[in-house]
Amino acid sequence: MRPNALGRTIAGLIVVAGLTAGSVATAGTSFAATATTARTAAAAQPAAAAATQNFGLTTAEAKNVQEFLADYWGYTDTIDGQLGTNSWKAFQRCLARYWGYTGAIDGDPGTNTIKALQRLLADDYGYTGAIDGVAGSGTRAAFKRFAA
Repeated sequence: MRPNALGRTIAGLIVVAGLTAGSVATAGTSFAATATTARTAAAAQPAAAAATQNFGLTTAEAKNVQEFLADYWGYTDTIDGQLGTNSWKAFQRCLARYWGYTGAIDGDPGTNTIKALQRLLADDYGYTGAIDGVAGSGTRAAFKRFAA
């Protein structure tokens, strides 16, 4: 091999080694990015679910709830039939005052909010299930009666 050819061969091997190392590094990075993206997407799901949670109410029924919240509990947002964060904040104020809700007024209809809602629904709207914080079929049916 001539010296010039030898130099090109060595340079070529270095490039191939660099590309291979870069591919391995990129593979590890792309795997990590995919895992991070998957975790981020999974974490975003509850937030999206919490953004609007009608628990089986139609738009018209949810508008009735928003009108009740506007009349009595400081709801000032649009009456659009989508029980979002501001609707649930207003509902949590009601539930805190009369139905034993002790959590944050954060607009997230989580377990404690649902337990307080179930107490309200058990008192006047025919809910007979457990006060368990799960918005199952009995809770949803009683919530529809509340919203009617």
